[in-house]
Amino acid sequence: MLGSLKLFFDKFGADGAGDAAKFDGVAEAVATLLVKAASLDGEFGADERRTIEALLSRRFALSESQVRRLIEDAHAEMEQSVDFYSYTRVIRDEFDHDKRVELMEMLWEVGYADGVLHDHEASLMRRVTGLIYVSDQESGAARKRVMQKLGLAE
Repeated sequence: MLGSLKLFFDKFGADGAGDAAKFDGVAEAVATLLVKAASLDGEFGADERRTIEALLSRRFALSESQVRRLIEDAHAEMEQSVDFYSYTRVIRDEFDHDKRVELMEMLWEVGYADGVLHDHEASLMRRVTGLIYVSDQESGAARKRVMQKLGLAE
């Protein structure tokens, strides 16, 4: 874990700022959690990738090429990391409460991108909810909004 954190801070600088070619620590943390959610069912499919691309583009106002690179970086980071506490810590420290609830909605949207929420994805949602100080009720409401948006039956 310490190696992963060192890589993270080496990549983005100790203060979270990088040059123009790098992403800030918050964007990387969000992208890594979204990629983690998409990969937990054993497959990182096209529907999940498109959902993540749209979410990151909208949330961070990134170009298509920037989003693709951010996802690639997040995927590489996720492969090297054994936990996701460091990413939730960045989000908890940098996002206000409403933005953390918005993140839960993003995670639910990725989880349901293929039409099915797998047990591992649901488990991730429960763990992240606690780590970013969002209540179960708020996460449940975010889940319902996503299901309604996607036209999925509850």
